[in-house]
Parts: sequence; structure tokens; C-alpha cells
Amino acid sequence: MKKKILIICANYYKDINNGLLSYALKSIPKNFNLKIVNVPGVFEIPVTISKNLNKFEAFIALGCVIKGQTPHFDFISKATTDAIMNLSVISKKPVGNGIITCLNMKQARARKKKGAEAAKAILSVLTQK
Repeated sequence: MKKKILIICANYYKDINNGLLSYALKSIPKNFNLKIVNVPGVFEIPVTISKNLNKFEAFIALGCVIKGQTPHFDFISKATTDAIMNLSVISKKPVGNGIITCLNMKQARARKKKGAEAAKAILSVLTQK
């Protein structure tokens, strides 16, 4: 039976997320069953994982947070990262963190390969013996 992976895409920066998703998909072998869910921003990723914990063996979180003029960047980045880690540890299921946090759009565009890194991370955990 194929293992099921849920990919959650935060589409606030749609062009960045499309790149992250493209690299993630290229890294996952065909013997996995994939589902992609879109959410407005990275803050909605943890609740989406939580709602689907019993339906999938692994998760990939993809999105982008770019620092602005206020501390919002810090709060969103930390809250999302902490929630994703807690869900992974409590559920004992891998969550690949492909959420990039950048200071500007140039940095974000240069980091689209992080989607592949997140995919490879969950695959390594799924194949542990």
C-alpha cells in the first residue's frame, strides 16, 4: 500500500510557493500517494496538519515569510515553526519544514530548492527501520 503524504502550500507568495512545490514534487518517488492542499498563509499550516493527522503518514509544509517593517515576521515564523515541530513530535509523524523565512524577495527566490529538502527529510524518516 502506498504511503500517503499531505503537502500544505501557503499561497501568500504564490510564485515562491510554486517553486517550492515544484522542487518538492520532483523529489518524491512515484510510489507515494500525494495530496496537495492550499492555505492562505503559513499560519494556517499547523491547523491543516492537525486536522489531517490520522489520514496521512507524513506532511510537507511549504510557504514563505518575508520580513517587513514590524515584528509580525518574528511572531509568525516562531509560532508556525514551534507548532509544526510539536505536531511532528506528538504524532510521531514526519513534517518537512519547507517554510522559508527571508529578509527580502531576492532571498526567497534563491531558496525555492528548500521544497526538495523538506521532501527528502520526510522520506528519510519514513524509510527508517
